[in-house]
Amino acid sequence: MLAVTADDHPTVDPDGPVAVLANPSAGRGRHRGLLAPLLSRLAGAGREVRLLEARSAEQAEAVCHAAVAGGVAALVAVGGDGTVHRAVQAVAGTSIPFGPVPAGTGNDFATDTGYPPDPLAAAEVIAGALRAGRTSPVDLARLTSPTGPPRWYGAVLAAGFDAIVNERANRMRWPRGPRRYDLAILVELARLRPRRYKLRLDGEAHELDAVLVAVGNCPSYGGGMRICPDADPADGLLDVVVGGRFDRRTLIRVKPSIYQGTHVRHPLVTSYRVRTVELAAEGITTYADGERALDLPVTVTAVPGALRLLR
Repeated sequence: MLAVTADDHPTVDPDGPVAVLANPSAGRGRHRGLLAPLLSRLAGAGREVRLLEARSAEQAEAVCHAAVAGGVAALVAVGGDGTVHRAVQAVAGTSIPFGPVPAGTGNDFATDTGYPPDPLAAAEVIAGALRAGRTSPVDLARLTSPTGPPRWYGAVLAAGFDAIVNERANRMRWPRGPRRYDLAILVELARLRPRRYKLRLDGEAHELDAVLVAVGNCPSYGGGMRICPDADPADGLLDVVVGGRFDRRTLIRVKPSIYQGTHVRHPLVTSYRVRTVELAAEGITTYADGERALDLPVTVTAVPGALRLLR
């Protein structure tokens, strides 16, 4: 069990503001015009609402930490899974309530934890919980590595083909937009080969060749792909889904079934449910909640009730 102390983590300031991190470019900017009504709905809870300003993902994380350290009643993230991921780093393991408003391209954490997909409706849920002083605990996953500081994530850690594609896309300067990701998929499909993984699942060692590896606190990633379809963010456990020695043709055929979660029926897919995962392979950078995280090897630990959701 992970220990947290009051010295390490601030507590709720009942007289403090509701800090709001908003990503105006989330969802390719389609919800930018909703920010004012979203803030108005949050203000309906009868508290000061303070909009945090950030020009980069790193700055977003820093301003959330600063706001929380300065005393807040709650933290709200308006955006997609990336925005939520940055905000969660500041409140994980604390008693400070958190609310995700789904306004991005991928809103898997908010959706999988029960928020309505409409941003204004989600803001109403959060405001109602603020008025009532109501929170609901959910689990988070804690990611550690010998080479980097710990990270928290709420949805899924990708450590296979999808992580490799993300890494490729992030290195590319052309084309811009979603076509860059599509091109990265084509490049990595041409280079596809199973990697040798070493896993230790609650202390039990496994060594295997795989193309897909995901560690889920929630079922979905990538905007509704149910890679870990049976994951439950309230069971104190992680779901590990491993896709074995897929060739290109088989992977292309199986990939669409991930949206329904039926890929787990394929004979090359194996699922596990554990509290702790130690994961190692050569040359892979993991992606947590769609954000670049730590290089393998990593250890992932389920932390029950690490986040207090406003719902």
